[in-house]
Amino acid sequence: MISLKSIQEARKRIENVVADTPFSYAPHLSEISGCEVYLKKENLQNTGAFKLRGAYNKIAKLTNEQRACGVVTASAGNHAQGVAFSASKFDAKAVIVMPESTPLTKINGVKRYGAEVILRGANYDEAYAYAVEYGKNNKLTFVHPFADEDVMAGQGTVALEILDKCQDLDAVLIPVGGGGLIAGMASAFKAISPHIEVIGVSALGAPAFKNSFDLKKAVDTLSVRTIADGIAVRDTSIITLSHALECVDQVISVDDAEIASAILFLLEKQKLVVEGAGSVGVAALLHGKLKHLQGKKVAVVLSGGNMDVTLLSVIIEKGLLKSGRKMNVTVTLIDKPGSLKRFTEILEELTANIVHIAYDRTSISLDYGDANVTVHMETKGEEHQKEIRQRLKNEGYLRD
Repeated sequence: MISLKSIQEARKRIENVVADTPFSYAPHLSEISGCEVYLKKENLQNTGAFKLRGAYNKIAKLTNEQRACGVVTASAGNHAQGVAFSASKFDAKAVIVMPESTPLTKINGVKRYGAEVILRGANYDEAYAYAVEYGKNNKLTFVHPFADEDVMAGQGTVALEILDKCQDLDAVLIPVGGGGLIAGMASAFKAISPHIEVIGVSALGAPAFKNSFDLKKAVDTLSVRTIADGIAVRDTSIITLSHALECVDQVISVDDAEIASAILFLLEKQKLVVEGAGSVGVAALLHGKLKHLQGKKVAVVLSGGNMDVTLLSVIIEKGLLKSGRKMNVTVTLIDKPGSLKRFTEILEELTANIVHIAYDRTSISLDYGDANVTVHMETKGEEHQKEIRQRLKNEGYLRD
């Protein structure tokens, strides 16, 4: 395991830079899951994610000569911001290599701290390969996002803060991508409170770490596909895996639909913006992945909040449709004055609130003299939607 001493020293090293983020009870999630749930809100951390902890600890331990030459890293975003922020505190040059698909929000977040951004590769692993070569050619120190003991020690400080506030936990849920966070945190938990069950939660579309943990050997995947870009790691690090095999109890997975519902839950019920990677632990509880924890006291790490607003808008829209709070209907009307008015009057009588309406009279599938009308409306749940559909069928607008 990462030594407790190195994690405690990291805490002292970073204390003036890193926030001791809130750790608070989540009543609604507790009621749904049957657990006593507490949220560690690293989405409220400086730079918006836990990654600042490990990055700062690593750069703070470099020699003056190393910092004078500069640092380089590869990251999908959160580690990038952590390295950029930390390097700026030491007036060190920072070059960040990011996958070409990285959201603009995260690119701008890195540039804000004065770092140079290079976009290379379709995913983290391709960006990583380029960054390592770039660092060698330009004499820059590579700051690994997870497979580095100084970085892992920095991430382990999250566990120390949780234990300061709550020592009688039964379990902790930790997002898993490359494994740096869970390696550092699990080392601290097992050193101080070995009874605490440490559970990693990965994205189903990025299964390398879970597969490796289950097989007890490093295996890689050919590709990754998940909305949780912060844990979308294709290949497994032997270093972080070895630590996880020593002090992690199990690793489970959640799919993108479950992650999206957790993002929406946290936004609506907890008033928290949490990115996909940070929401996986909540997704596991919401969707009954850990029945054995019912009645237990559980901590969930919300690892980051740097959410792409474009993706967030899609998640909200789909969530409203899925939960029955939004409904889309297309009907064919006779294209003459009054037809649309009568249709909208029916919706008004049903208290459906129209938010968008489209009128198409040119589609080749239409008979001459007809028009398709598509209406997007706000509704009050599934029963309300059934009432609307039945009324429209009775009026001849919809067919079985």
